[in-house]
Amino acid sequence: MYQPVVPLQNPTYTCRRDVTILIPTIDAGEEIKLAIKTWMKSEPYEIIFITIPKIKQSLIELGRSVDPNEEIVRVITVPKGNKRKQMVAGVNEVKTALIIFADDDVLWPSTMGEWLIAPFEDPKVGGIGTSQTVLPINKYFTIWEILAAFRISMRNIEITASTKIDGGVCCLSGRTAAYRTQILKDPEFQREFINEFWLGKYHQHSGDDKFLTRWLYFHSWKTYMQSCPQAELASTFKDNYKFLIQLLRWTRNTWRSDFKSIFVEKKIWRQHPYTAFTMVDKFFNPITLLLGPVTILYFLTSPHHVQVLPLWVILTSYFVYLLITRFIKYCPHFVRRPVDVLLLPIVIIFNFYFACLKIYCLFTLHITDWGTRAGADTSGGHENPPPPKIVDDLESQKDFGNNVRQVRDAPQRTYGRLEPVVSTESEYTTVEYENQHSPFRNKSTHSKKTHIGNLPPPRRATRNKSIIS
Repeated sequence: MYQPVVPLQNPTYTCRRDVTILIPTIDAGEEIKLAIKTWMKSEPYEIIFITIPKIKQSLIELGRSVDPNEEIVRVITVPKGNKRKQMVAGVNEVKTALIIFADDDVLWPSTMGEWLIAPFEDPKVGGIGTSQTVLPINKYFTIWEILAAFRISMRNIEITASTKIDGGVCCLSGRTAAYRTQILKDPEFQREFINEFWLGKYHQHSGDDKFLTRWLYFHSWKTYMQSCPQAELASTFKDNYKFLIQLLRWTRNTWRSDFKSIFVEKKIWRQHPYTAFTMVDKFFNPITLLLGPVTILYFLTSPHHVQVLPLWVILTSYFVYLLITRFIKYCPHFVRRPVDVLLLPIVIIFNFYFACLKIYCLFTLHITDWGTRAGADTSGGHENPPPPKIVDDLESQKDFGNNVRQVRDAPQRTYGRLEPVVSTESEYTTVEYENQHSPFRNKSTHSKKTHIGNLPPPRRATRNKSIIS
């Protein structure tokens, strides 16, 4: 049976010394005020908001409400909202061995920090995800939030099963996930991360968590899912029709990323065959689901078919079959919310709608914009922007944000804690990529070298922390 990793009494990593929480956001709403209080209970080394200039002051004031001395909460900015560039800007400000990315509305239990990083005791683990639950925006759940809760319940089961069976997972959800800093500060990773294109011409703004998961597997890192109450986040979802727009974005990201995993990178077949099988299964799932009613309609309307049973018997039998099988499938959800069993017929109808939506998304993969957040993209994803220039000097790094600083010494590719490479060449050091033929590399933006700048001195030298310098 699956078991979460229990924190050690004397762990290698602690939140107070080794964890920085990064929050890329373009908002400063009330939900963040509630969320940051839960993050602070994990006692991280630092919390860094990466936002746009017009939101900066609001987030600074919000940070002061929980951190009056401004020792833990910090705010940096990028010129325009783009989650991937915001994430890179935040990574380059980190001084700890571990990074936790989190959405700006997620609520954590007080035990989240220590339980989330516990699997890092295995030096081969590069990323860790969590189980989730849905938090209603208002007092009562809307039908859209209930549909989201059904999806999250099934996701929790799937990721737990795949973690136990072969150690893999389709995606370390961006709502909250932990990574080793050395992975994210790799210049090659950052270059490919912000320059990912679909079919070489459609710039991808969302799907950051899918990219991160694929990167880990391709570079032979392990992942783990902490599926337990001590590491279970609560998150809000759209409580109106915009939930369907979220589904469009998530589904397109899944199609694109899983295609790359299965047919381009292919490494997942050897490392995590069961996880690869579940990806392929999802390719055919909408077809097999729709095949049932289509087959029944065909036999009912075909002039060459002899109808033995009355029409109402056939339709009733099929609907009862759907009710029984879906009830069994969603039993874990009904344990938590028994009242939702009354909505099972609506969920079944929605599943057929979602199957049609998945097929629609397959033919609209060129649309890569965010969809539900104005200002979240620097350009519309359906456009065909020119390939971006490769950043080869610190001056052009300004495009990533007013406060971005690159790490002077590129970390060695070792497991465990970061061990900087000592260099005395000059003000900058040059790093050769180790894998020039990575499938992540965009050929139109290929470059062999990049310059890495100086890391600023620790901001709070009085605090007894482990610093990467």
